[in-house]
Amino acid sequence: MQIDALPAARPPDPREDPLRAQAVELEAFLFAELLRVSGTGSPSPAGGGATQFDSFLRQAQAESVASSGQTGLAETIWRSLSKGE
Repeated sequence: MQIDALPAARPPDPREDPLRAQAVELEAFLFAELLRVSGTGSPSPAGGGATQFDSFLRQAQAESVASSGQTGLAETIWRSLSKGE
């Protein structure tokens, strides 16, 4: 008897549903703000104008977290919003 492993579940593609895409964007925005306020997610101050680009780094980190679907925040937001339709 051979038992095949199921493929790992992947988060739904936000491009398939505009409401889900907005939920992912909101999650990314919230995480970027959390990183900004907490002071994490930024490189150590190196001078030379490096801090000008900290917001880009925070946004990229936040988008990575949000698009992974591992926190479940976008999914919760999407479910809440889709109930109202």
